Amino acid sequence: MVYRLSLPLCGFLFLGLISLVGCSPSATKPGVASGSSGGQEGAAKEKARTVASESSPRSSLEALREGKPAAEGPLKEVYFDYDKYDLRADARETLKASAAWLKSNPSARVEVEGHCDERGTNEYNLALGAKRAQAARDYLVTLGIPTQRLSTISYGKELPVCREGTEACWQKNRRDRFAVQSAKPTS
Repeated sequence: MVYRLSLPLCGFLFLGLISLVGCSPSATKPGVASGSSGGQEGAAKEKARTVASESSPRSSLEALREGKPAAEGPLKEVYFDYDKYDLRADARETLKASAAWLKSNPSARVEVEGHCDERGTNEYNLALGAKRAQAARDYLVTLGIPTQRLSTISYGKELPVCREGTEACWQKNRRDRFAVQSAKPTS
């Protein structure tokens, strides 16, 4: 009898605790560090983060969560052939221009997003997207961009820019996108 009453009660208490913890204001605001000490230094860092995030393109996932298209930034997307992750000649030229921009903006960090078309399994496309992102990252490193300024992520086929079942549409989805992350504060 006691067991039957305590199980639902424990479940109810657990859900209540989760809802309270999940509603923390600092956890729901992107770009706000929890546990900041405040003061002028904290305010300056927050202002730098806000300014950088307003001028930088959001990641594809952040844009999807906000219901908006991912903003274009200073770094152009590169595209891949079907079932490939090696860089084409046009992708190398685009990455050379990206490296030049990164060299002239030394505080910028970049997340390289690997994307695929809808064909293939989720697992396969996540692996292929990771290889595509890594190929672009490795090439940028050979062009003189420090590795600590570059990170990679694979979205596989989960965040397409085109949803038609045509080769022209699939080509648009086989890409690396470059999301410029918030620059480090100068203070």
